[in-house]
Amino acid sequence: MRITLRQLEVFLAIARCENVTQAASSLALSQSAASTALKELEQRFGIRLFDRIGKRLQLNELGQHVRPKAEALLARAREFELTLTGSEPIGTIKVGATLTIGNYLAVGIIARFISEHPDARIDLTVENTRSIAGKLLNYELDIGLVEGELQEPDLEVLPWRNDELALFCAPDHPFATQRVLTDDDLLAAKWVVREPGSGTRQAFDRAMTGLLSNLRIQLELQHTEGIKRAVEANLGIGCLSRITLEEAFRRGSLVPLEAPDRNWQRNFYFVLHKQKYKSPGIDSWLDLCRDYLKT
Repeated sequence: MRITLRQLEVFLAIARCENVTQAASSLALSQSAASTALKELEQRFGIRLFDRIGKRLQLNELGQHVRPKAEALLARAREFELTLTGSEPIGTIKVGATLTIGNYLAVGIIARFISEHPDARIDLTVENTRSIAGKLLNYELDIGLVEGELQEPDLEVLPWRNDELALFCAPDHPFATQRVLTDDDLLAAKWVVREPGSGTRQAFDRAMTGLLSNLRIQLELQHTEGIKRAVEANLGIGCLSRITLEEAFRRGSLVPLEAPDRNWQRNFYFVLHKQKYKSPGIDSWLDLCRDYLKT
């Protein structure tokens, strides 16, 4: 064997961080040890895997080509190690979820997954769709659960479940007694909505086709709870996934609205890197997510 797993770990850490010092820190190595491991790997084969741009090391064409193979080798090595120790071959799964999914669905899924695989560990990152896609492309995540649609050629997007956006207002808002809104009402309203780059905003913009440029956007916020508080304070009307609003509707702190002339349906998706090795743990996670909807 002309390469070591440590050399592959260093190569992949530098690919993620684009900096030797940060990569070394992530592996609990000294900077010199990380630099030596990369140098030995490149010299052994007479190759260069990175372009040096100032203090940054950016993967060159060869580095990009071998990266998914190195990721797969390390993943299989970790599975082999778990097998030798008598553990289930699950290990750590790095999951990225958008805010609606992360805050309202993911915890229940994680709880059930851990109950079925007690030795597994789930690292959950909650960000918007654009950020999750970026982390998947950089191999920082194993799988994404997202609300928005993606058109990245290196990402595989699989339908997961249906979702519905809901409009809502404060109980003392003039629309609270009206309930059913026309396009003219939508144009007259002040809006509190999610930020660009989020799946909810993408679905909202699509539903508002033909009206979007004339909408009165009062606030753009990154957090679901912030939007609900702003609407409760009568700063405008909002639009979020219905699953985030069920409790508020039951309490009566927010009032559901309808705009039947608009399409508020959308999908949630699984997203994976096409070249990243899909471990048995990932397959188990996908199966559980699909089954979770049936209970």
